[in-house]
Amino acid sequence: MTPSGAAPKRNRPVRKFIVRWMAPPLARWVYRSLGSSWHYVTEHEHRLTDLLKGDRPVVGAFLHARTFQLLHYFSRPSRGRWMLMCSKSSDGDVMTSLEESLGYRVARGSSGSGGARALAEMIRAQREDRQLHSCLAVDGSRGPRGIAQLGILTLARKANGILLPVAASTPKCWVNQRSWDRTVIPKLGAEIHILIGEPMDIPLQLSEAQAEDLRLDLQQRLLAMHVDLDARIGFKDTQPLVAPQGIGATPPQNATVTVTMSP
Repeated sequence: MTPSGAAPKRNRPVRKFIVRWMAPPLARWVYRSLGSSWHYVTEHEHRLTDLLKGDRPVVGAFLHARTFQLLHYFSRPSRGRWMLMCSKSSDGDVMTSLEESLGYRVARGSSGSGGARALAEMIRAQREDRQLHSCLAVDGSRGPRGIAQLGILTLARKANGILLPVAASTPKCWVNQRSWDRTVIPKLGAEIHILIGEPMDIPLQLSEAQAEDLRLDLQQRLLAMHVDLDARIGFKDTQPLVAPQGIGATPPQNATVTVTMSP
């Protein structure tokens, strides 16, 4: 019997069973059903295809809120092989199952837990396989929304990769207003527009000031790309791309990931 006034405990075994065994196949089925109905329109696609033909790995940079629009796009065999980072949370378990079913290689970790280890795994994998590419949400797994963090610069620099900003947008979608990033989920039959930005070559050696300048440059590029794309194709949201408390702010303390590896 629970103490007076205390809320009854949740049935954790049932919840764990649902999250571990029922949620992943359901998520895979729903996403594949939606994804197979989407139509993509790509602007400046040659920037991506040219880089895929090169001898350096590509490091795709995107906003966390647009993940679902990009997963299906980059899973096509013609797009090459890609590696992603996914958190160690229960939600991350579901996402990892989905991403692996689409052919992605996944490193588990986030800015809050295991991020440095996952980043090192991605760097090592791309050093060993120059045809393995990677994608990383610039604003991490916890935000603030729209604020670029330093981890993606570390990944591109230490993997000697080319940083490629990518924007995605569709007017036919749902916006999860309860999620920190306001996740955008395209509806059945949506036309999704992809905008490939100008590649960025990250120097192997960077001072703290140079890294901060590049972080702001990447952030401004991605935000400008989305503002332009959203306006042209008719996507609207009641909130800005950048969280109000994050405008003009520096990245949070846990956004700086230190990875000890040889240059």
